[in-house]
Amino acid sequence: MLRKELELHEHDRIESILQECKVCRIAMIANDRPYIIPMVFGYGWDNSGLTLYLHCGLRGTKNQALKECPYVCFEMDIEGGLIGTGGPAHTHSRSFSAIVGEGEVVFAKNSAEKRRGFDILMRHQTGREGWTYPDAYLATAEVFWIRVDSLHASHKALAEVPGTGSAELSAISNEFDESHGMYNS
Repeated sequence: MLRKELELHEHDRIESILQECKVCRIAMIANDRPYIIPMVFGYGWDNSGLTLYLHCGLRGTKNQALKECPYVCFEMDIEGGLIGTGGPAHTHSRSFSAIVGEGEVVFAKNSAEKRRGFDILMRHQTGREGWTYPDAYLATAEVFWIRVDSLHASHKALAEVPGTGSAELSAISNEFDESHGMYNS
């Protein structure tokens, strides 16, 4: 990341972005072209790393693309307020928090794995547990997860620079090292 002052390193701050985001964008290659789609997700984050859980139908562009090439990039963000209220255009910006990462897609192999993935997704989306998934529904859905290989998180805050009327940037990229389950600065 070029703007080091925007990088986030703290697990708690990164997880707070994950908790607030309900939609992530998944980028892949479909029919030899870039393809990106917003998707609802759930996540698990333990000593083995971050895993995103998603679902789709049995057929379609996304499904076929992910099976042909399981490597994806993802992005999620929280939009903040406008920075700058006057002056030249180059003094304006927008505050945000964002996570960008890469990983490999793995499809659920059976109904138990699908149920587990849906449970994680629904808990994140609704805050509730105890969902049921009829076998007929599971037969029409694919559940997959992304094992995150690397991620970068950033935050650009609203903060007034004294006497200028423009915003100062505040913040703190983590790159997740899958082999060690740790963040590297």
